[in-house]
Amino acid sequence: MTDENQPEASFSVEKLYIKDFSFEAPNTPNVFLQQEQPQIDIKMDIEHNSLGEAGMYEVVLPLSVTAKTKDKTYFLAEVHQAGVFHIQGIAEEDLPLVLEINCPNILLPFAREAVSSMIGRGGFPPVLINPVNFDALFQQRHAQQAAAGETA
Repeated sequence: MTDENQPEASFSVEKLYIKDFSFEAPNTPNVFLQQEQPQIDIKMDIEHNSLGEAGMYEVVLPLSVTAKTKDKTYFLAEVHQAGVFHIQGIAEEDLPLVLEINCPNILLPFAREAVSSMIGRGGFPPVLINPVNFDALFQQRHAQQAAAGETA
């Protein structure tokens, strides 16, 4: 039997958008003449907040890709892919699961395409970002937070 006071669970994507988009190639055109392959560094995070209206949340997936050698930066590409999601009828303790797993899974393909396209338009070979297991990242992050809480 369901609780009549609890609304039926629902999840919808209201809007997908790019919140921030930047590309820097500070050492061009000289880096195009280099034979050394740059080291690629990829960083990603998840940010989310309530929008004040019942069940409305913004989730942002900041993604940055840096290519550099010891002394030269080839490029820095950064995108903050975002979305507005309507989430209702989810237990409060389960809400972080939806915001940190389901929503980023929707945002990642858009962020990957934006970064790859941006890097290619900058004159560099596109960087292909592998799929991410947000469930494993969620478990890892919360285990680290629990361990940090125990040591404090």
